[in-house]
Amino acid sequence: MPEEHKTEHKAQEEHKVEHKHQDNKWRYTTIALIVIVVLLLVVFLWKPGEISGTGQISVDSQNQIANKTVNFINENIISGGSGTAAVDSVSETSGILNVTVLYQGRKIPVYATTDGKYLILPGAGIIDMDVPVPQAEETQQEQPQKTDKPLAQLFVMAFCPYGIQAENAMKPVVDLLGSKTDIQVHFIASVGGTTPDTIQSLHGTVEAQEDLRQVCIMKYYSQKIYWNYLMDINANCSGSYSNAAAYDTCWKNAATKVGIDVSKIVTCSNSTEGVNLVKADAYLSSANGVSGSPTLIINGANYNGARTPDAYKEGICAAFITEPTECSQNLSTTGTTASGGCAS
Repeated sequence: MPEEHKTEHKAQEEHKVEHKHQDNKWRYTTIALIVIVVLLLVVFLWKPGEISGTGQISVDSQNQIANKTVNFINENIISGGSGTAAVDSVSETSGILNVTVLYQGRKIPVYATTDGKYLILPGAGIIDMDVPVPQAEETQQEQPQKTDKPLAQLFVMAFCPYGIQAENAMKPVVDLLGSKTDIQVHFIASVGGTTPDTIQSLHGTVEAQEDLRQVCIMKYYSQKIYWNYLMDINANCSGSYSNAAAYDTCWKNAATKVGIDVSKIVTCSNSTEGVNLVKADAYLSSANGVSGSPTLIINGANYNGARTPDAYKEGICAAFITEPTECSQNLSTTGTTASGGCAS
């Protein structure tokens, strides 16, 4: 065989060997990838405690996770507030536990993952229940400018659970100091136009509608009537905001109970009058750099202390040029740290 033919034949043989090696390499790689995918599916889809063939966790596991969820809420969400939460019922739907929490006579729906790790709390997002909630760090309190009649502006979202806690803690201060100070509630929202449907709030349309109602009530009624309405709403209605029809009935009952003309507030909240009032709040929030509920500003200084009636009282009384005698009265020190909030 001529030398050049030998060389060509050898090259062809080497090419066949190399091609065979490549085929084997891809075959082995494909098999390895299939094995890895199968292992990943086993790791991520299989959970200890599943009932074979159903994909659901046992009733005992559901109850354990429900109890863990409620304990977490009591220790980190309510945290020394009025009363404690308890489990009313628990069920599983599509891999999520529906836990109905009984608190102050209300049934409030919350959700938890079936591994017992995450709490899904409407208005507060997804919370890791295995990670301890950090305590509020000691920070230097901003010193408010002193005036004869301090202005305290509490910025909230109507259905933010932390905002509701702040409102409930502020109510005894309103009752104590009365007209000697100006304690205001403002709403964190965005307004894109001139009609009610252009208002956007973190917790949806029903919250935007409640913002409209409350700014109208503040305009047409006294501070006492407004705060009585607010406490009734917080206690009896806020937990049902996901059901628009139920909430509509609830707020009307609360308004009637404290002497508010429902038709007057409906007219205001459905008009440009109400929209402009919310727009003023949105502008005020933006001008003060407020994005989290709750945020308290006292005479222009951000308050970062505890969310208790007595702490709020002390913060506001520090802004008086001459403190009134009411400032010497002690209020409740039960409340929460300033670590939780709803961010827009």
